[in-house]
Amino acid sequence: MNQVTGAPGTSRPGGRTARVREAVLRAAGDALVDKGIGGVDLAEVARRAEVGKTTVYRRWGTVPGLVADMLAEMAESSLPRARTGALDADLAALAGLILKTLADARQGPLFRAIIAAAASDAQTAEALHRFYRVRIEEWAPCVHEAVARGDIPEGTDADEVVRALSAPLYYRFLVSGDPLDAAAAERAAAAASAAARAGAYA
Repeated sequence: MNQVTGAPGTSRPGGRTARVREAVLRAAGDALVDKGIGGVDLAEVARRAEVGKTTVYRRWGTVPGLVADMLAEMAESSLPRARTGALDADLAALAGLILKTLADARQGPLFRAIIAAAASDAQTAEALHRFYRVRIEEWAPCVHEAVARGDIPEGTDADEVVRALSAPLYYRFLVSGDPLDAAAAERAAAAASAAARAGAYA
């Protein structure tokens, strides 16, 4: 699948570098959830990860640099898109994946903390935007394939279809406090599919 490349600490995958990266990013995520980005300190992250402070400072440099690499790792490890051969089923699978991520006991609070940090830090915001560009690029082909099959109109903007599906779920997650459950995911997928068939994104 698509990956965010060029992130710090990603050389020698599978070796000590990969193990250190995993430990540091997990520790950084824990600290971010516990304290918010303003309370995260690189020395504290090093202590939590049981690695040398010099290693953390040298490879990541700043807390936003750590967050950027955390998002890169999330993009690398995200599940690939569904390939069902039907737009409705593909979008339902995407909605289910978003729901699973946002409702997860660790991933949900972590995303909330990162989104909050992005509101006040440009480097974190760019990393977050890059993460979502990767995920949209991963899922856009299901819309292109639906166009090729004649299921939805020519010229349908695949990125907009994916955004339209995601938006109501993130609204519940971040703003309204309404239930974020399977019914909400099903409605979001059905609405995006119906709008695409009606030509709303062409």
